Amino acid sequence: VLIGIAVSLLIVLLTTLFFLRKEKPKKDENQPPVRRGVPVRAQEGIPRRAQLARNQRNRLRQANAAEAQPEEDVDEEADGEDAERPVADFSGEKMGTKKRAKLEAKAEKKAQREAELRVREERKKKEAVQEEERRKVDEKEREEEKAREEAEKRAQEERERKEYEEYLKLKASFDVEEEGFEEGDDDQENLLKEFVDYIQKNKVVVLEDLATQFKMKTQAVIDRITDLKDGGTLTGVIDDRGKFIHISEGELQAVAKFIRQRGRVSIAELAESSNTLINLVPVST
Repeated sequence: VLIGIAVSLLIVLLTTLFFLRKEKPKKDENQPPVRRGVPVRAQEGIPRRAQLARNQRNRLRQANAAEAQPEEDVDEEADGEDAERPVADFSGEKMGTKKRAKLEAKAEKKAQREAELRVREERKKKEAVQEEERRKVDEKEREEEKAREEAEKRAQEERERKEYEEYLKLKASFDVEEEGFEEGDDDQENLLKEFVDYIQKNKVVVLEDLATQFKMKTQAVIDRITDLKDGGTLTGVIDDRGKFIHISEGELQAVAKFIRQRGRVSIAELAESSNTLINLVPVST
């Protein structure tokens, strides 16, 4: 039985192969023969003129595409132009890997420039604030220094004014006026001369003793001495102890010379030097 089945299958297989080989030449006869070395357009029956026009259009499209997207990446100088241009969206476009990388690099470079610009602007603002603060500090220091100098100047002027007033008071005490006194009769002239000689001889006289000596009141003696000082006959001072101290013309010039040499002399310094400049002889009572 098995042998019979195998023989039947073999017969069926051989019959199938025979029919397949018989149908193949018929299909080859229906197809046109392929000519080697002949262009496809010729084999397809396309005219040469139409093929040339189509090739030329293809080349123009490729050239326009190349100009629309240049190979070189040019950096824009104006930031305003970059801001007006829309940011390219690379996710939805069909483009090559090289082109995508260039566009991404361009966008990254633009973002970097904008970040650097923001950093520079922030730095400029910070420096401007610091400069303004330094200017205010310097101006405040200058105003304080000016106020301090003005205060010192006013204090110095006040000291000089007081010293000058003291000097004028001292100078007025020893001021000698070149004016004479009116002559009276002989008795009055002799009495006045005796009065003046007594004071000049004793140098320091007690006003009460002088009034007793010339039989005058103390106030009258003071008035007479004041008149003689105003007239230039006597020079000296009346102290607070009721004494008149006579100072000669030579002694007065010595005091004036001492003041000129020192420039500025206080009352204490003048009193200390008066013992050598002025000869004071106490009156024995």
